[in-house]
Amino acid sequence: MASNLHDLPDSPCIGVCSTLFDDVCKGCGRTAGEVSNWVFLSDQEKRAIWTRIEHEGTAMRFRNDKL
Repeated sequence: MASNLHDLPDSPCIGVCSTLFDDVCKGCGRTAGEVSNWVFLSDQEKRAIWTRIEHEGTAMRFRNDKL
């Protein structure tokens, strides 16, 4: 995990969005609300989301078997 939010990409998005059909995006691991409000979140809120999705590790972003 990056030690600083600014060491991470601008967003966890990998361009494989499934939030129209899923509660949690299969590409990045964020909820639809997190995706749609990302630009309005504080650095602390973004860091908390990054930490959670990295810990879960279930999104395509973190798997070795990406499509």
